[in-house]
Amino acid sequence: MIAKGWWPPAVGLAATLLFAGSFRIGPALAQGGSFAEKLELCGACHGEDGNSKMEKIPSLAGQPAFFILNQLFLMREGVRNVEAMAPIVKDLKDDDLDKLSKHYAAQQPKRSEEKLDRALAKRGGEVLEERRCTSCHLRTLAGQDQVPRISKQRIDYLIMSLKSYRDTQRPGADTAMSAPIAGASDADIEALAHYLWSH
Repeated sequence: MIAKGWWPPAVGLAATLLFAGSFRIGPALAQGGSFAEKLELCGACHGEDGNSKMEKIPSLAGQPAFFILNQLFLMREGVRNVEAMAPIVKDLKDDDLDKLSKHYAAQQPKRSEEKLDRALAKRGGEVLEERRCTSCHLRTLAGQDQVPRISKQRIDYLIMSLKSYRDTQRPGADTAMSAPIAGASDADIEALAHYLWSH
C-alpha cells in the first residue's frame, strides 16, 4: 500500500533482517507458514496490532475487511505493483487473504505518535467538506466495502497517498478518487491529512 518504487530505508532494513532470519519468504511462507508467522511478518511493518509505527507505512487496523482483501488481491495479481509487497503476497492463497483481511478489520485503530498541527486540522475540515470525502468514506471516516478507513490513519502516509492519487502515480488505484482529489494543492492535502488523523 505504498507508491510504486518507494520503500523507506528503515523498512528495507527491517525487511532484510526478517528475510534473513526466521521467516521463509515466497512460496515456503505463503504455502507452508502458519497464520501466526504471516501475521508476524505483516506486523513487522504495519504494526503488531495493525497500527503502524513506521514512517509512511499505512495502518491496517479497523480497515474494512473487503478493502484489505481487495488490495491484497490486486497486489498478488500484479495489478497494483508495490515492489516491497510483491514477494510477500505473490503466493498467498485466497484463504490467507480472507483471514488476514478479517484479522486486521477486527483490530482497534489508534493514532500514531505524529504531531498534530491544530490550525492545519481546522483547515482540513473545510477541505473535507469541499472535496466531499464523506460521500464515500462516510461521516465517521471509517470507510465501507472497497473504500478505506481514513480516520486515524498516519499523517505522512495520507499525504504521500493523496499526492499519488492526485498525480496519477498510484498503480491499480480506484478511479473514483480521481475527481475528488484533482487539483488539490499540497497545502490542502497536508491540512486534510492532519484532520483525518485527528478524527
